[in-house]
Amino acid sequence: MQHHRIKPFLPCALNLLIRRPKVVFTKLLFSLLNSVVKVLLSYGESYWFMNMEIGFTFSIILLIFSIFIFLKLQNARKKNLPPSPPSLPIIGHLHLLKSPIHQTFKSLSSKYGPIIYLHFGTSKVIIVSSASIAEQCFTKNDIIFANRPKSLASKHLGYNHTTIGFSPYGDHWRNLRRISNIQIFSTFTLNNSSSVRTEEVQFMAKKLTLDYKGGITQKVKLKILFEKLVYDVLTKMVAGKRWAEPSTDDLFGPTMIMNICDYIPVLKWVGFQGLEKNLVELKIRRDKFLQGLIDECRKSRADKKTIIHTLLSLQGDQPECYTDDIIKGVIMVMFTAGTHTSAVTMEWAMSLLLNHPEVMKKARLEIDNLIGETRPLEEPDILKLPYLRCIINETLRLFPAGPLLVPHFSTQDCTIEGYHIPKGTILFVNIWEIQRDRKIWEEANEFKPERFVGGIEGCKFIPFGMGRRACPGSGLAMRLIGLVLGLFIQCFEWERIGDELVGLDESCGLMLSKLEPLEALYRPRESMVTLLSQL
Repeated sequence: MQHHRIKPFLPCALNLLIRRPKVVFTKLLFSLLNSVVKVLLSYGESYWFMNMEIGFTFSIILLIFSIFIFLKLQNARKKNLPPSPPSLPIIGHLHLLKSPIHQTFKSLSSKYGPIIYLHFGTSKVIIVSSASIAEQCFTKNDIIFANRPKSLASKHLGYNHTTIGFSPYGDHWRNLRRISNIQIFSTFTLNNSSSVRTEEVQFMAKKLTLDYKGGITQKVKLKILFEKLVYDVLTKMVAGKRWAEPSTDDLFGPTMIMNICDYIPVLKWVGFQGLEKNLVELKIRRDKFLQGLIDECRKSRADKKTIIHTLLSLQGDQPECYTDDIIKGVIMVMFTAGTHTSAVTMEWAMSLLLNHPEVMKKARLEIDNLIGETRPLEEPDILKLPYLRCIINETLRLFPAGPLLVPHFSTQDCTIEGYHIPKGTILFVNIWEIQRDRKIWEEANEFKPERFVGGIEGCKFIPFGMGRRACPGSGLAMRLIGLVLGLFIQCFEWERIGDELVGLDESCGLMLSKLEPLEALYRPRESMVTLLSQL
């Protein structure tokens, strides 16, 4: 009979454990305390008094621990935390994560709401997937979320959390931001360096023209072309030369900002999957490469207008503030945050244009009306091409390179959407979902560049983030992407390979890349062949 009574009890017990784990845990803890006291008393009066000091100390420690846990649970109950799915011991909600993660978060938000509270191991996490809630994070609570979570990547690849991307909010970060805004990404500086970018993109257009063997069309691997082009441009800006390494992925390919060792720190002590070892090895290779660029620039002419020369001149005035590590950190962020993200956006844009030839035709007409066929497009022309900018914005809306932005970290308790958010919480904003939200976008999954005519306000479109930690290089990215797309539209005719539409499936990685690398057919426009060959 007892056996039959146990069977229906098990589902009830499991259900209670899932729905009210804190209540169950509290009862078990007090039951354990009661059992321990009974065991101690069962040894008899003489044993108890002989070991009174040990027994008393043990009981006091256990009692204090029990009260502490009980108060923590009671305190947690009183706080109005955001909705949260059931979790597992130790790992929390890590078992829910499946690639692509931004789509996993979308599934969770559709079930639990636009703000979710999770535990990734020992880390507290909130996921925001609403424009209005994101705006609360980046306006009213911007200073609270102006920090970054520390991780193995920020320690080893971020020069011990000192780069502009990983540095804690404070004087050092403000100084790095000032350097970036004035010396690298200001309108004045970008205008001065625009000729470098124009020359490199025109050089690539000329190469495509010379590689064309005649006939109707010729195939080109655009993913590889865009990556090489972006690396050439940025290396020329940084050090005055083109990218000379055999690969674009080995040094500055996408790297996880946080991994499982950051969420479950004990795994670091056992060298789990060699994650920390791999980061250290990558740091050594990156450091050697970046130091080599700095040393080359030290030996070259001081009047060269590269980013490293600018930073070295600052180092001459304030050597204690602009060490080689600080300079390497500034350069590294340009390579890690500005290369693959720009190349991926170009690849998505061309994929969408190949699937919508009427949009490409409209963009070409805009360029021809502005410039004609007398000269190739240059970077200053981009500001006069509003429809081209709409195409780029619509691409970034549908396929943001960083679908979850860089994670933020709260430095004190705050309230978001009426919920209590504890100090030390990691914030992920799912802009991929926000920018496809049917409540704020008409035909949200359709490619319609015209929706950006007149501009977009608020947090419904934030591919570069928002607030103090927004991407400082967004202006450079928009110029470079616009120049590449504009020149390729102006100079070449483009077609899909075959009759089927270009696939828009996403890869399962940190960055929102295409699952299938883009290839296309091209031929130079007859009116541009002579012009391009003379560049």
